[in-house]
Amino acid sequence: MTGAVIIPDFLTATLGFAVYLVGAEINARVPVLRRFNIPEPVTGGLLASIVVLILYLVANIELAFAMETRDFLLVLFFAGIGLNARLSDLISGGKPLLLLLVLTLVTILAQNVIGAAGAFMFGYPWQSGVLFGSASLIGGHGTAIAWAPDVATATGLTGATELGVAVATLGLVLAALVGGPVAKFLVEKHNLSPSRPGEDHTVGLPDTGPADSRHIDHLTVMRVLLHLNLAIISGYFLSEAIAAAGLKLPLFVPCLIMGIVIANLRSAIWPEAHPVSRTPALAMISEFALGAFLAMSLMSLQLWTIAELGAVIAVIMLAQTTFTVAFVLFVLFPIMGGGYRAAVLAAGFGGFALGATPTAIANMTAVTKRYGPSPIAFIVLPLVSAFFVDIANAIVIQAIVNF
Repeated sequence: MTGAVIIPDFLTATLGFAVYLVGAEINARVPVLRRFNIPEPVTGGLLASIVVLILYLVANIELAFAMETRDFLLVLFFAGIGLNARLSDLISGGKPLLLLLVLTLVTILAQNVIGAAGAFMFGYPWQSGVLFGSASLIGGHGTAIAWAPDVATATGLTGATELGVAVATLGLVLAALVGGPVAKFLVEKHNLSPSRPGEDHTVGLPDTGPADSRHIDHLTVMRVLLHLNLAIISGYFLSEAIAAAGLKLPLFVPCLIMGIVIANLRSAIWPEAHPVSRTPALAMISEFALGAFLAMSLMSLQLWTIAELGAVIAVIMLAQTTFTVAFVLFVLFPIMGGGYRAAVLAAGFGGFALGATPTAIANMTAVTKRYGPSPIAFIVLPLVSAFFVDIANAIVIQAIVNF
């Protein structure tokens, strides 16, 4: 398109930091945003995406952002999640992990049923319902773009890629908005609190309570950065080995794995070493990486792609959002035990089912910063989203497209 402007990576990162800080300032001044646990980068990112939309509509300027730094921050964040994973938590999280796997599969199937019904109702081939369903929602932009050509070939649908991207874009916005209010409702209705309130926060420092900044100095930060780098370097090698074996996983997955390995080997071999896992320094760096990633992701949304599809996408996404909220409240929350951890997972699952794993973690972070820690939730949900979803989603989508 004439008038398109490419924003280079360094400037994209700088704008992302500014957008994050604007969101934090707005949240600090607007109590309702804090009350409903809307993450700071979501506030700033959505405001910036509206500015980008106005530029497109008024001045016919399309901004495109280079995203190398954003993608690195995602890898950095998941390496931090791995470093926080204790073997005891992985063992105790076995049952919640299995339950969440089953609930995720049910969600994938339900999203595609809703998507197929909506597609048929509006005159689209019913197989294209995967683009109104799990390919774009629980799969996200990458999965939608990857499967759109197959949908187009099987159904003759034109504009399949644009459709998938539009649904994924709106899903990401909705995911960032529904998780926090759902958790607020559950926590306050059932008067929930953490079972181990003294646990350290996995991502981010608490909004209230004793200041943890006294535990952060140049040595603790350098120690954390060293171990994050080691997890990422070893993750690159593991990624190469996985690719050589014929499997395809995003880079953040091997880095998450190697973070887990490094953290648990370190504690077993050198238990007297200065701590890295569950430290305020790691929590702060993890929150920075996640927040900056999310701010950049949201500010780069092309909201005009949603407007071009009008009523079709609005009706179907209303149905998908209604299902997700009802499923989280009446199925996931009681099945996961009905306690505080279940409420935190409800916030995460709302973000994950409609958007992406980083959105889910941002939702959970906003909740735990306000109400208290839930370390196992931050282990269970990324493991499900990293290992299980892409495989299960691919099987279901392929079966529908090739039907």
